[in-house]
Amino acid sequence: MKNILIGAVITLALVFIFRSCSDSSKDKSILKENSMLIQQQIENVSKLIVTEGHFSEVYNYKDSQQFFGPLFTADKKALVVVNADVTIAYDLSKIDFKIDEKSKTLIIKSIPEPEIKLNPDYEYYDITSDYFNEFTADDYNKIKRNVRASLLKKVEGSTLKSNAENRLLSELSKFYILTNSMGWTLEYKGEAVKENLPQLIKG
Repeated sequence: MKNILIGAVITLALVFIFRSCSDSSKDKSILKENSMLIQQQIENVSKLIVTEGHFSEVYNYKDSQQFFGPLFTADKKALVVVNADVTIAYDLSKIDFKIDEKSKTLIIKSIPEPEIKLNPDYEYYDITSDYFNEFTADDYNKIKRNVRASLLKKVEGSTLKSNAENRLLSELSKFYILTNSMGWTLEYKGEAVKENLPQLIKG
């Protein structure tokens, strides 16, 4: 009877140990699967979020040079019509993130800056210049630099950047939905994200 009791105790102990090891292995497997799923989700949205716009501008260029003081002035000028296609993009493949399996946390360290690309088309009208102040390659380069600066200023004052930012937030919100549904935490800028991801990103 004593041997039977000892045998039963040993059997129960073995079953308990086996179940504990089995549960631990199962938990680790689920944790690994969740981590891989989060990684895959991030890779799925690692694409350019592009917002496109079109801007037109009429630019007047004028340059004057004086010779012998104010006695003689040589002028050159041009009327330039510019039509530009503009795109704003976030390359989400450049998101810097870390997956902490121990604390079940997805940590977004940083997001990429928006990439603004200008594709201007220049049409030159009414180009006039004096013999002593002719148009050169430097003038055309100066026109392009000035037009680019003007276009960037227009882009900053338009809704193009905010539209691109809203699309970015839409993509990043998928991370919150995914981690929340799996019992994980999303962290950005050292703070746990609950439902204020837009405020954290904009802040």
